Amino acid sequence: MSGRDNPRRRPSEDAWIITAPLALVAVACSTVTGLIAKPPIGGWLPAVLLLALMIVASGPVVGVVIRRQSLGMTLTELPLVLAFYFLPPLTVVLIYTLSSLVTHLRHRLSAPKLWFNVARAAAGTSVGALVLTILPPTEGVGPATWLGLCLAVAMVILVSLTSIAAVQTLLIGWHAGRETFRALRSGVLTNGINVSAGLIVLMLLEQSWWSLVPLAALAAGLVAVYRSYTEFFQQHRTLSGMYELSRAISASGQDGTLADALLGRVRGLMQAEYATLWLPAQGRHPETLLTARVDDPGLLDTAPTGVELRQRAMQKARPVTVGRGVCSDPEFRASLAEQGVKDTIIVPLRSGRVVIGTLEVTNRLVDPSHFTARDVAVLETVAAHAAVALENSRLVDRLRHDADHDTLTKLPNRRRLTAAVAEAVKIGAPGEVVALLLFDVDRLRQVNESLGHAAGDKVLVEVAERLRACAPSSALVGRAGGDEFLVTLRLESTEAALELAAQLREQIRDEMVFDALTVDVDTVVGVAVHPDHGSDAVALLQRVDLAASAAKSVPGSVQLYSPALESRSLRRLGLAGDLQRALDEGKLEVYFQPKVTLRDRRLVGVECLARWEHPAHGTVSPDDFVAVAEHTGQLGRLTEFVLRESLRRSRDWSHGEQPLSVAVNLAARTLTDQHFPALVRDLLAEYGVPPQRLTLEVTEAGVLDGAERPIPTLRSLRDLGVRLSVDDFGTGNSSLAQLRRLPVHEVKVDRSFVQGMATDPGDLAIVNAVVTLSQQFGLAVVAEGVESELMLELLQDIGCEIGQGFLFSRPLPYERLEAWFGAQVDPETVATGELPRLRVVP
Repeated sequence: MSGRDNPRRRPSEDAWIITAPLALVAVACSTVTGLIAKPPIGGWLPAVLLLALMIVASGPVVGVVIRRQSLGMTLTELPLVLAFYFLPPLTVVLIYTLSSLVTHLRHRLSAPKLWFNVARAAAGTSVGALVLTILPPTEGVGPATWLGLCLAVAMVILVSLTSIAAVQTLLIGWHAGRETFRALRSGVLTNGINVSAGLIVLMLLEQSWWSLVPLAALAAGLVAVYRSYTEFFQQHRTLSGMYELSRAISASGQDGTLADALLGRVRGLMQAEYATLWLPAQGRHPETLLTARVDDPGLLDTAPTGVELRQRAMQKARPVTVGRGVCSDPEFRASLAEQGVKDTIIVPLRSGRVVIGTLEVTNRLVDPSHFTARDVAVLETVAAHAAVALENSRLVDRLRHDADHDTLTKLPNRRRLTAAVAEAVKIGAPGEVVALLLFDVDRLRQVNESLGHAAGDKVLVEVAERLRACAPSSALVGRAGGDEFLVTLRLESTEAALELAAQLREQIRDEMVFDALTVDVDTVVGVAVHPDHGSDAVALLQRVDLAASAAKSVPGSVQLYSPALESRSLRRLGLAGDLQRALDEGKLEVYFQPKVTLRDRRLVGVECLARWEHPAHGTVSPDDFVAVAEHTGQLGRLTEFVLRESLRRSRDWSHGEQPLSVAVNLAARTLTDQHFPALVRDLLAEYGVPPQRLTLEVTEAGVLDGAERPIPTLRSLRDLGVRLSVDDFGTGNSSLAQLRRLPVHEVKVDRSFVQGMATDPGDLAIVNAVVTLSQQFGLAVVAEGVESELMLELLQDIGCEIGQGFLFSRPLPYERLEAWFGAQVDPETVATGELPRLRVVP
């Protein structure tokens, strides 16, 4: 049962709590009446006639409109007045009880309802008969007789009304009983009309039994008028109901209460016990099955009929009717009868030519006691309105869903994530933090460039599925944009957030196979938590972005936000304009760090490094201003500046009989510039430097990430005679075997492994493997970060050829480098034309 059901509602079987006292009242009053009435019973021939008249009178419900109020009434009080006058009291109790039993059996009520109504009729008439017996006897049909009969009938009505209110209060709640008493005014009016009509008939019969002839003629005329009036009344009622239903559907479509508004009004319009809406699962919409039941303020999630009937209506795209009035599918009649269903109409809900569900009504409650062909037509009209409203509601829901969800992955988008985080931070929970984990998919751009955007989309979808499967059930997983995914949830601490981020990153790391190509999926993760890192959603999302960006500098890492990251980001933003002016005014410098052979300490070249001394910020890290150059389109100018300065110094050293090779670092984006090889060729020619004296260094991630776009540029540079080097080797996920497909000449082992050789056997093994395999491939090996004699000895032992580091010299500006040459280089080696050799290693 739906959660909206009244929690006080009790099963109809509990009606015995009221039925039993009513039966006792009937027995007690009948016993007393039988003792004092003379005679208590008899008059069987008129009793049979009046019993038949009672059964006939209780059948039709006459609809009357008085002062814009629709009143429904039966004519049972009319024969009851005659029975109280012509029959002994216990005979009246008997025939009125029998007529109630026959009438309610005809309506096929459930057993608790049936016996309650029978007990109600018996108790009412027994009390009325007792009152009439106690009153003094009267002669003729005078005012005293009128008063006695009215009082007896009033007792029947009062007991009936009180018992109905009591059972409604018991089963449903006090509000239902209150509504029953509110109907007292209209009930008194209709009952008064019936009693008055009964008294008029009684007076006519007292004058002459021949009055039955004009009364019969009058009754026939009234039946004809009644039929015309009933038809008109039903049409008016149906049109009014359809109008109110249309208004309710239109209004409810805007606030999501369509089913409540639709089913309650359909049930009332069709005067049915049940009204059911069924929408099978469609796309992301789950199956919907809701039922409105008479006297029940909530909606049920069950239906009185089986699913096969609804499926029949949907498959055949036509109404399915089972009952006494109309029956299109009689094979279901027996099974429905076993379920307590006497009749039902099920019509399809059509959206164009497609059937999207069904609308059904079950068990007609009033006369006629069965559904007719006219009811089928009315329900089909209602279904047409309902189908349009449902489709509009789904369309609005779909638009709202699309506005808050990513089209590709079906995950919540940044807008939805922002709203969710904003709601989460409003609720403070002691001992908990709101954690934001931002996963940035590594190397997605290379997948798009190599395999196409369709493959990149598959990677994103797969990452989304993995995150959704691995994340805790309490987490909200969404796509923040591009190649970024956000996971947000409540955790007990910042440490728990970092631990979860690392676990999720490991769990979603796995190979993806596209046809014959396997792609490794990896991510970096930024972490921010509320309240430590922000008090609102905008600040938290900005700071988790900064943390993820910082994590990219260390592949495969998890980075927690810190204020230093924000100050660095703001600093970079402010450096954009200053960098352009520095390039225009030549405020950048190039520093040089020597590269030395480890076996005999000969100087083979220098690495050229850009440096920037900002007038306000002091020394600016190369990572910062290179990133600024990349994002502001000044990377080409920066690269050309360093190349020009490096080649100019190489030319000057050559003229000074100290020919040295120069190495220049390149950003990965530079290798995607098809005009870059031509620039290098022109600069070499301009400064007259042989190509073999220029080494271009590219980071491992820039050339070994699976992308093919850098390969043509590398080959063009190789064809120029320029040497190519892979910088920071070992920090990425590539292998030495991948170097075989690249036109490179040199491998530089990252300083983190070199500096750990003395203390970490794993680092020593890595460096040894890199040196051994590189030499087998014919590649030179340069060790970065050589800072001690012990490192030097270990590198010599494993056969590394070249090194650079603070052991030999820090990066120096040109003037200090000249002084270093004079102090460290053996002049005899310079005079003989050999490679300059260092005198000592400081």
